[in-house]
Amino acid sequence: MREDEDLAAEERGFAESGEPALDGNGTGDIAAEEGGPGNTRRDGAAKCRREGRQPPKISVLVRAHDDGAFVARTLEGVFSQEGVPAFEVLFCDDRSKDRTKEIAAGFPVRFAGPFPAPYIPGRTLNILVRMARGKIVVFNNADAVPLDRNWLRELIAPLLASPGIPRATFANQLPRAGALAVVRREHERAFGDGAAQAEWRFFFSLASSATWRSLVLKSPFDERLRYSEDVEWAWRNVHRTVNPLQLAYCPLSRVEHSHDYPLRALAKRFRGEGAADAAIFADRPPLARELAGAAAATARD
Repeated sequence: MREDEDLAAEERGFAESGEPALDGNGTGDIAAEEGGPGNTRRDGAAKCRREGRQPPKISVLVRAHDDGAFVARTLEGVFSQEGVPAFEVLFCDDRSKDRTKEIAAGFPVRFAGPFPAPYIPGRTLNILVRMARGKIVVFNNADAVPLDRNWLRELIAPLLASPGIPRATFANQLPRAGALAVVRREHERAFGDGAAQAEWRFFFSLASSATWRSLVLKSPFDERLRYSEDVEWAWRNVHRTVNPLQLAYCPLSRVEHSHDYPLRALAKRFRGEGAADAAIFADRPPLARELAGAAAATARD
């Protein structure tokens, strides 16, 4: 109960004062590059305090791996946002073999990682959240391209509207031009106006999403999972007995994000997600069957 009261107080303070409180978690234990090469250890919030600057109110956390085809458009979209508080972009490149990191270096991002192999999504997410300096953390994959200048404002609006309520939001993901017909069809069902997802047992996507940093610090991502770590995190927190997490779909927060996986990669992904979902829901849930059906439809196409 005490942790929930602390969370509510922190979030109310963000909305009422406009200045995020410094919570001591900092980034002093994590190596990061800031503004160019040279790995240094620094407590970002304390550094801002020493220099008389306010820490950013929002941290946009971008994970990348061989996303050279998209990263410039994604970061251009992120930095073109309007009507939002000050934000930072923390960029984690997981050993890309293409020009992803080189392209990202052309933008005012803070670099983080790469972290020890093998890549574990939950571990990387938890480290990035600890490194973040904002009260709100926004997760946006390097290949999730904001489609207008209102993406971020729409994504964080439910958080700012109800400070003190544990909440996570997720954006509308539109398929890329030229995406397979089955991919376009499944995206419209999963996202769109939200009507279809409202009938499903559970749905959440971290690819472009936002929540309070303090919430993740107190209830971090599961570092044992290779797939569906976002679903597990949301499901676990939605079902807390005290102050459960509330999810909000933001259809006006739009990103371009879809994959036309090769058949072999698709089969591997659906096997992994199916196994993860079975563990999360303690059965073989309707969602897993939906995913399996989508995989079969993609194979037929």
